[in-house]
Amino acid sequence: MSSNVIASPRSNSAQSPQYKRNKSAHSSFEMTAWLFMRVSGVVLVVLIFGHLFVNLMLGDGIHAIDFGFVAGKWSSPFWQWWDLVMLWLAMLHGTNGVRTIINDYAERNGTRMTLKTVLYAAAVVIIVLGTLVIFTFDPCPAGAVIDLPSFCPVP
Repeated sequence: MSSNVIASPRSNSAQSPQYKRNKSAHSSFEMTAWLFMRVSGVVLVVLIFGHLFVNLMLGDGIHAIDFGFVAGKWSSPFWQWWDLVMLWLAMLHGTNGVRTIINDYAERNGTRMTLKTVLYAAAVVIIVLGTLVIFTFDPCPAGAVIDLPSFCPVP
């Protein structure tokens, strides 16, 4: 009688040729990514609750949020940088989390590379566009005469 033992699925996956990756080269990066997730998570909690408190609890709450509110808020460099840091950290934190999920569940190298390329491209586009919106936002564009907010000077 032969004693054939069936291994658990994915057991010894590091020894399987399908799952071989150079772990020593990535260990320093993975440790940095792990640390970034913890630090950025704590900072994001502070930024998000500060954002929610100012937008929802102060003044008239949600009823005051409109184009003029955002324009007035973004007229201050403090709030521009607050929202920029929140955008960048949220995107980088989320991208790193999805990258980890892709590394855990994408079995083939080609699939893993394709998914991470799409992920990184989307993150870059959102970060660049968000940064441009925050710093180039002009509530009173030159030459506009229709539907200007009340705080814009009349041309």
